[in-house]
Amino acid sequence: MAGLSVDSVMALRQSILQRNAALKDVSGGGAAAATDASGKAGGADFTSALKSAINEVNGLQSNANEAAAAFERGDTTDIAAVMMAKQQASIGFETTLQVRNKLLSAYKDIMSMPV
Repeated sequence: MAGLSVDSVMALRQSILQRNAALKDVSGGGAAAATDASGKAGGADFTSALKSAINEVNGLQSNANEAAAAFERGDTTDIAAVMMAKQQASIGFETTLQVRNKLLSAYKDIMSMPV
């Protein structure tokens, strides 16, 4: 199955949890908590995981559009494969949209915190 795998979603979840823990530690006064155990900033890992997930969703949408176009041209007669590709793209997009909404909500919550 092409697209978002369970491992990539779990990696993204783990990255979000690590950033959340780092933000809690920083707000609690621990300035050293902004880095992970290896001493590097955790932001690059989160960014790369997010970019990877978005690229996977983009790939799913491209595959779905190609499958639909092939069906319309008559190159394939497997409507089930076309519908499966469309559903995978739809679920991937909805997941991305929900992650975006949660990130925006978290950002708004952080920005509204008193300093």
